[in-house]
Amino acid sequence: MPNRVLIAGGGIGGLAAAIGLARQGWSVLVLEKLEKFGEIGAGIQLGPNAFHAFDRLGVGGTARKMAVFIDNLRLMDAISGDEITRIPLGEEFRLHMGNPYAVVHRGEMHGILLEACQAHPRIELWTNSQVVEYTHLPDGIVAHLSDGRQVQGSILIGADGLWSRVRRQMLADGPPRVSGHTTYRSVIPVGEMPEDLRWNAATLWAGPKCHIVHYPLSGWKLFNLVVTYHNDAPEPVAGLPVGHDEVLKGFEHVHPVARQVIERGQGWKLWVLCDREPVMKWTDGPVGLLGDAAHPMLQYFAQGACMAVEDAVCLSDALSDPKADPGSALLAYQNARALRTARVQLQSREIGNHIYHPEGAHAALRNQIMRSKSPQDWYEALGWLYGKLST
Repeated sequence: MPNRVLIAGGGIGGLAAAIGLARQGWSVLVLEKLEKFGEIGAGIQLGPNAFHAFDRLGVGGTARKMAVFIDNLRLMDAISGDEITRIPLGEEFRLHMGNPYAVVHRGEMHGILLEACQAHPRIELWTNSQVVEYTHLPDGIVAHLSDGRQVQGSILIGADGLWSRVRRQMLADGPPRVSGHTTYRSVIPVGEMPEDLRWNAATLWAGPKCHIVHYPLSGWKLFNLVVTYHNDAPEPVAGLPVGHDEVLKGFEHVHPVARQVIERGQGWKLWVLCDREPVMKWTDGPVGLLGDAAHPMLQYFAQGACMAVEDAVCLSDALSDPKADPGSALLAYQNARALRTARVQLQSREIGNHIYHPEGAHAALRNQIMRSKSPQDWYEALGWLYGKLST
C-alpha cells in the first residue's frame, strides 16, 4: 500500500511516531506483538526536551495535566545521609530550558499517546501482530508477522525495543550488553512513604555499588521507588517478582534514613539492565529504527523515553513530504539523531560509574565537585540535553 508507514511496536516511541507521521499526512499501521497496548513499569522522568517533543506532537497540554511537576533534583549521599547537591527546577530553570521537568506514571503517559492514536483517522492499531522479519519490494516493504501474515507498506519503522527483530535482521549485532546492574521496582502509597521523605523531588541516594530513587506519582497518590544494585548479574531478566529480603541484601550498608524507603516497598519486580554500543547505521533502505531498537541506554540519565519521543519528532520532520524518497528521508533522520543519542547512551554509563555507584575517594571527589556547582552552573551544563529541540 503506497504512502503507508508500518511501525513495529506500540510502546511510547512507536505511538509517538505514529502521531507525528499521521500529522504529516501518512497513513500509519502500528503492529504490537502483545494482546493489548500497554506499558510495563511505573514512573518515568520527563525532562524539558520531552515536553518540547510532546508540544510538537500536539499532546503537550494533556501530558502536563497528567504530570507531577517536581521542585528539585536532589542527590543524597546514601552512606552519610547528607545532601550532596540539588538542582532547582522552578521558574529560572523553566525559562532557561523552555519547558518544565516532571515525573509521570509510564502507563498514564502511554495512555495519552494511545488515545491520540485511537482518535486519529489515519492511524490503525493492531495487536497480536509481532513483526519478525521484512522483505524489500521495488516500491516498498513487506513486514512478516509471527503468525504468517504479511503486511505491505512504503516504510517500516522498528520501534520494537531492546530485543528488536527489525534490528536483528538489519544489523545482526547479537544480543544486548548486560550491565551487571539489577534494578528492583516498586510503588508505595503516599501514606506509607516515610513522612520526612515525602519530598516533591526526584531524589537519588548514591552509595557504593547501589542507589535508590524515589519521587511522587499520579497526583501524589503514589511514590515511585527504584533501587539498583551492581551485583554483576550475568543474564538479562525482565519483570521477575522477588521477595523483600532479596531486595534488602544489596542495601544493608546504606544510611538508615535511605534504607527505610526500601523497607516500605511492596510487590517488588527485578530487571537486569542492558544496553548496546552506539551505532551509526539505523536504516536499510525504507526501513529505520527508533527508540530502544536504535539506541538502548541505561536508566541513569532518565532519558530513554525522552529520546524515543525526540526520535518521533525528527522522523516526522524527515518524512514531511510523502513524495520524497523514503531511503533518503530515513538517512536524514538517522544522521540527525545518531550522535545525540550516542552521547546519551555513553554518558548514561558514565553517570552510573561516577555519580551513582562510587565509593571511598571516588565518592568524596564526586561530592566535592558536585557541591561546588551553582544552579546556574547546572543549567549551563544541561542545556545541550534539555534545551529547545533542534530536530
